[in-house]
Amino acid sequence: MRRVLACLSALALTAAPGMAQDVDQGRALFQTHCATCHGADATGQGPLAGALVLQPVDLTALAAGNGGAFPLERVLRRIDGTDPLVSHGSPMPVYGPYFEGVANTPMKLPSGQPVLVSEPIADLVGYLQSLQETN
Repeated sequence: MRRVLACLSALALTAAPGMAQDVDQGRALFQTHCATCHGADATGQGPLAGALVLQPVDLTALAAGNGGAFPLERVLRRIDGTDPLVSHGSPMPVYGPYFEGVANTPMKLPSGQPVLVSEPIADLVGYLQSLQETN
């Protein structure tokens, strides 16, 4: 029975439409939780950037720095804390626990593999994707 439920869950996830993201909510989350270090414009020049051991990256150039493809898996892992980045003695993001939530929002990795993330993470990632430079 568990195998059937797991298969049905996987099927439902892969059949789900594109990512359900609220970019406006993601923008609000970014301004509240990320802009202090990454800057209001997400270019890495936030008011606390100078106090950090590792300087915040330009989040508008993530795709450009990854061969033109948004590095979705890396971004998800940084936000959810499974790939922590130590900047000023604590894991990045400082507000990581806020984004934990219930992993009930489907997203697809570039490989096509479906993943479930919390709604705040999906919204924040949607906003970051919308910022990518198209040069």
